[in-house]
Amino acid sequence: MFWHVPGLSAASPVDTILDKENFKLEDLLDEDEIIQECKALNTRLINFLRDKVQVELLLRYIVEETPDDAEKKRIFRFPFIACEIFICEVDVILKTLVEDEDLMNLLFSFLKPDHPHGTLLAGYFGKVVICLMMRKTLPLMNYVKSHPEIVSQLVDLIGITSIMEVLIRLIGADETMYSSYADSMQWLDDIQVLEMIVDKFSSSDSAEVHANAAEILCAVTRYAPPALATKISSPSFVGRLFHHAFEDSRPKSVLVHSLSVCISLLDPKRLVSASYQAFRSQLSHGTLVTASPETVNGMLDSLGDLLKLLDVSSAENILPTTYGSLQPPLGKHRLKIVEFISVLLSIGSEVAEMRLIDLGAIKHVINLFFEYPFNNFLHHHVENIIVSCLESKQDHLIAHVLDECELVTRILEAEKNSALSIDLTKRTLSSEGRTPPRVGFVGHITRIANKLIQLANSNSTIQSHLQQNSGWTEWHASILTKRNAVENVYQWACGRPTSMQDRGRDSDDEDFRDRDYDVAALASNLSQAFKYGIYPSEDVDEAQASQERDDEVWMCILMMKLLK
Repeated sequence: MFWHVPGLSAASPVDTILDKENFKLEDLLDEDEIIQECKALNTRLINFLRDKVQVELLLRYIVEETPDDAEKKRIFRFPFIACEIFICEVDVILKTLVEDEDLMNLLFSFLKPDHPHGTLLAGYFGKVVICLMMRKTLPLMNYVKSHPEIVSQLVDLIGITSIMEVLIRLIGADETMYSSYADSMQWLDDIQVLEMIVDKFSSSDSAEVHANAAEILCAVTRYAPPALATKISSPSFVGRLFHHAFEDSRPKSVLVHSLSVCISLLDPKRLVSASYQAFRSQLSHGTLVTASPETVNGMLDSLGDLLKLLDVSSAENILPTTYGSLQPPLGKHRLKIVEFISVLLSIGSEVAEMRLIDLGAIKHVINLFFEYPFNNFLHHHVENIIVSCLESKQDHLIAHVLDECELVTRILEAEKNSALSIDLTKRTLSSEGRTPPRVGFVGHITRIANKLIQLANSNSTIQSHLQQNSGWTEWHASILTKRNAVENVYQWACGRPTSMQDRGRDSDDEDFRDRDYDVAALASNLSQAFKYGIYPSEDVDEAQASQERDDEVWMCILMMKLLK
């Protein structure tokens, strides 16, 4: 902030405009310093902008589309500046807006079905409404409650991301909004807002609509107002999700995003995109939805239909790749089903484990692991499934993976035939005329094998199974041990990467500690350098004069090194 010295400080361009007799709002919007003056609370400017007429003009720039032949500043600059003026959060300007019914009607007229909904103006509209939610929460909520059609209009425009963000905050699925009106959220349940959102999976074919609807529902599972937490985790709501997912002729995006909601119900922290601190702040205000046994059972009712979609035998499409071809490609929907199974196993539900065993789900996904050797997303989820089974306290689940799924045998076979198959009956084929590449899941196999060895130390079932397999004993001794040694980065000759316990060390101190310097040899080399004239002649005399002192310094360093 600068001191305003009379006669020395230049007048603000905004004040210059305000000094004119017949200036217009457009003159101010065209001035570069108007936002800075708003934030500085320029009294004359604020008194002008707080007037109802000027607020109405600002709103029209935000909610009304301009003709294509209009000036560029009318299309781009004026709406942007108008939005920025509102989100400067000047109280008297926001007060003028929220206390006038006509102005609020004008603002929310943007949502009407017959109104154009460009993404640019939708972004400005969303910013203004969110600002009102933050600074004028009660007046805004009272207005929305008295106009319930606004909620349905927001849901109809859910495919626009800016509108989706408004809806997330409106229903309280945001840590910055929830504490402001936590006790007044029952009305959202009364108007069935969750049902309206989930029904977009059925009424729209747009993948953007499905993605945004799922994002809202996932936000509710992570940070739900009490009025909505019970409903979204109910078996009837889960059944409604799967009903839309399994409808005939529905896009695969419906299934993918429906499963995203179910995954978030099972593990709310899994899909959190905000920081850990933000998530912790949510826990202090909202209700973290946890999957009850009833919720899990509601999902298990549709598990059989999901597993039918994992079957790739009837698909005929072929996808060429750089290494060969996929016949058919796995697809996002099958990958999402595998992820869902992975999360379902991680919650420790014995009922879910038994159902997955009975339906052959675990064996099926392990088969997919080997049938698609370059799909590392798939490998990651299947590895999690295997580890969850092996770490389970249920012996029947461990035995199922080792015996019925033949995990160890499959690992040894894959290691023996580590090149991509050229068998035409396989799902992944190598290109003709080229050397088949090595399969891409060797790293995952190595980690699974190491996990087996680790767990065998504490689990007699796993230990007995490994000892009875002679092939495993030979492979472990001849290949796995050597591979682990090669991949042990702490034994690399080129140096050791920084580990967690070393991060507190100073970099200079680390060099001194880790390198075994021969101090005496360094001192000798330095003396030889001066002796043979490696340094310039004009420096030799000075160096020789101080050589005795330098030798003493080097000897001190040497003694310190030897005493350590």
